[in-house]
Amino acid sequence: MDEALLTVHNQLIGGIRVLYVSDYCYKCLYQPLVFVKDGHSNASVTVSTIFTLTLNVQHESGNDTLCRFSEMFKEAGHYSLWVKESQTPEDSGSGCILSVEKKPHNAYWPLLTAFLLLGLVSLLWALAPFLSRLIRKIHFCLREPSVGNDDEINPTENGATTQRSSRLKSLDTFRGFSLTVMVFVNYGGGGYWFFQHAPWNGLTVADLVMPWFVFIIGTSVVLAFTSMRRRAVGRLQLLRKVTWRTVVLTLIGFCFLNYGPRDGLLSLSWLRIPGVLQHLGFTYFVLALMQTFSAHAEIPLKEHHWWNPIQDVVLYWPEWVFIIILEMVWLCLTFLLPVPNCPTGYLGAGGIGDGGLYPNCTGGAAGYIDRWILGNHIYHYPTCKTLYHTTVPFDPEGVLGTINSIIMGFMGMQAGKIILVFRLRNLSILTRFLIWAVILGTSAAILCKCTRDEGFIPVNKNLWSLSYVTCMGCFSFLLLGVMFFIVDIKGWWGGQPFIYPGMNSIFVYIGHSLLGAYFPFSWEMRCQDSHWELLFQNLWATFLWVLIAYFLYRKRFFLKI
Repeated sequence: MDEALLTVHNQLIGGIRVLYVSDYCYKCLYQPLVFVKDGHSNASVTVSTIFTLTLNVQHESGNDTLCRFSEMFKEAGHYSLWVKESQTPEDSGSGCILSVEKKPHNAYWPLLTAFLLLGLVSLLWALAPFLSRLIRKIHFCLREPSVGNDDEINPTENGATTQRSSRLKSLDTFRGFSLTVMVFVNYGGGGYWFFQHAPWNGLTVADLVMPWFVFIIGTSVVLAFTSMRRRAVGRLQLLRKVTWRTVVLTLIGFCFLNYGPRDGLLSLSWLRIPGVLQHLGFTYFVLALMQTFSAHAEIPLKEHHWWNPIQDVVLYWPEWVFIIILEMVWLCLTFLLPVPNCPTGYLGAGGIGDGGLYPNCTGGAAGYIDRWILGNHIYHYPTCKTLYHTTVPFDPEGVLGTINSIIMGFMGMQAGKIILVFRLRNLSILTRFLIWAVILGTSAAILCKCTRDEGFIPVNKNLWSLSYVTCMGCFSFLLLGVMFFIVDIKGWWGGQPFIYPGMNSIFVYIGHSLLGAYFPFSWEMRCQDSHWELLFQNLWATFLWVLIAYFLYRKRFFLKI
């Protein structure tokens, strides 16, 4: 899977070596691929089909380049590279010819098939209520009329007899959608690189879900704590609840989700202290403290002030001051902290990147602080390890990353305040969501210069960079706004099936993490040379967790901490 076979034929006098570099790897050094002896020899090697590769063919005796070219190899293809003397007098030196010996197959057919099937299922799901009502009406018309039948067609059609729930269904739907995508990508995403985390800078589908979760935490904190304070729940009781939930989340992440059965026996020498639930727990703790000690339990204000149209910002100016100071701390530590043997303000992956000048500088100040505070107890297999050949550990849930995670959660809190301040004024809510999305999206574009690697602050999930947070904030406001409009305002969609895991997110997350390696969620694959079986396995496992969440929803079982 994601590999092709390359056979290099050397028809020159003297040996040759072939070097390669991935075009996704930023300013990376060439790496040795294969060496071929002299005198009509050949050698075969597997090459990656994930990203475009640049091949550099050199003489054994020197660094002079015989040929250099870029190629996007296709999965399961067999290629031949012929290195021989030029056949024409005009072209002196050597030449390279790349030919296809075995036609590759299309690696995206499984994904396209799955997309079409899921689209068909979604269409049938959406049409089911309309078809059901149509069948009932036809059946009613074929029956003989009787007294009282008019009331049996649709007794709640006018909505007068149904009591609308005050719970924000769009938020549960957003949470469930994020969790469903997270389960799928955590199980492997069918082996496709864009369903896995980016090697360093840039965005993939897997990079979207965690900041969405953090955003939802912020929104939920505002809505839940405002409701509890209206019910006269005291601050001391809120503090006990916040502390208990933070401790439980941290212990679950540290004790149960630190490693899996495939990792073998646990060793205290490399036990990882940070983690996803620890990261979320601490972020929740800070956001909840901010909301607990907020001076305003009732909003909006009834008095008239000139700043009433922006009271969702002005009323919380102390929180804004705290968040600005927190972000200044992140910026100062990231760009001003001296890191031994590394350039100040370095944001690269290290390893063979940036010309191999800073091999042990992975993550710059962020990595240095984590290694200084936590020692060897951080993540040893960062996403940049394979592509950039890094050797030092780096944790994406580290100290500096948690600071910007709080910033991300604060954006979610802002969404919650907008919903409360402008409740019953849906147009105002949607307008402010759009304004925030434009502001944050523009900020992200400026910070990264609309490029992957050349910006002032590149979009980077590993670092939780400022541009990454603002970019994800933009997406979050847009997604929540769309779901709020479709689910809560218009009622066109009830949020199914995402609302089921969204209302049992802790259970689904812990369950899929602990049981993911066991049947029926996983099994030993027989077909490992394509994406078909792995994609089916990952979709099947994700479907099972959505189904489990549905049955728990029907039984009214919701795991809460």
